[in-house]
Amino acid sequence: MPAPFLRDPVGRYASYPPRPRLHALDLFYRFVVRFALLVVKVMDWRVDVTGAEHLPRRGPALIASNHIGYLDFVFLGVGARCQGRLVRFMAMEESFRHPVSGPLLRAMKHIPVDRYGEAAAAVDAGVAALRRGELVGLHPEGLLSRSFVLQEGKTGAVRMAQASGAPIVPAAVWGTQRILPPKGRPRLPRHVAVSVRFGEPIPVPAGADPVEVTRTLMARITELLDQAVAAYPQRPASPADNWWMPAHLGGSAPTAERATEETRRRVEKRKAERRGQNA
Repeated sequence: MPAPFLRDPVGRYASYPPRPRLHALDLFYRFVVRFALLVVKVMDWRVDVTGAEHLPRRGPALIASNHIGYLDFVFLGVGARCQGRLVRFMAMEESFRHPVSGPLLRAMKHIPVDRYGEAAAAVDAGVAALRRGELVGLHPEGLLSRSFVLQEGKTGAVRMAQASGAPIVPAAVWGTQRILPPKGRPRLPRHVAVSVRFGEPIPVPAGADPVEVTRTLMARITELLDQAVAAYPQRPASPADNWWMPAHLGGSAPTAERATEETRRRVEKRKAERRGQNA
C-alpha cells in the first residue's frame, strides 16, 4: 500500500486528476522498460526492490539516489514500475549528443544536465516536470562515486522540491557497480544481485534551509545504502574480485578521499578543455 503521506499529504496532491491516457512516447518508454526487464531475466540479474510503496502512484516526487554504476537509472526505473510509474531521469548532457542514445533519451523525456557548467536549465526542466505531476530521478552527488561510498550531496534536489512542492523519496542501489564496470572487468556478468531500496518521503517546506535538508537527505540515503550492503547476498569470489567492495569493507576500490581527489582533477580537466574549446 502507498504510504499515507503520498496518498494525501495534507491535501496537497488530493486534487490531482486520474492519470491521463498515455502519450505515444510514454508507450515507447514502457516498451523500453519491458525490454530492460527481459534483459534482466536473460542475464539472471537478481533484482530485489524494497520500499516501492513509498513512491506515489500519481502526483510528483523526486527520487534521490546514490550513484555507483552506469545502469543505476535502469534499476531505479524497474523499482518505480512496481507502482506503475515512469521516471524522468536527470542524465549527463553528453549522452543526449550521442547519435543513438540521444534520440532515445529525448523520446523518454529524460532531462540533460551539464555536469561541468551551468545547471540552471536542468533544474528548471526538472521543476517543470514535477509541476506536471511526474516522477523525477537524480543523484545529489552529481557524479559517479568511484569509491562506492556516498559523496557530499549538492542542494539541487532540495531546491527543486521547494520550487515544485514535491516530496523527496530517498533511494539507494547496490550491486549496479558490477554491471558495465571499468575496462578490464567482465562488462555484462550474469547472476549479479542488485538491491534497490526506497525510503520514506521527506517533505521539504518552502522556507527550509537547503543545506540542512540536504544533510538530512544524504543521511537517509546512507542508511538505505548501509542496509542494502549488509543484506547483499553475494560476496567477492576471490581477492581479485573484491574491486567492487569499498575500501573500508576490505575491498580494493579507491578510498573515498582518493576517489574525491581523482574526481576533482577530472572535473577541472574537463572544464579547462571546455574553456579551450570556447576560446
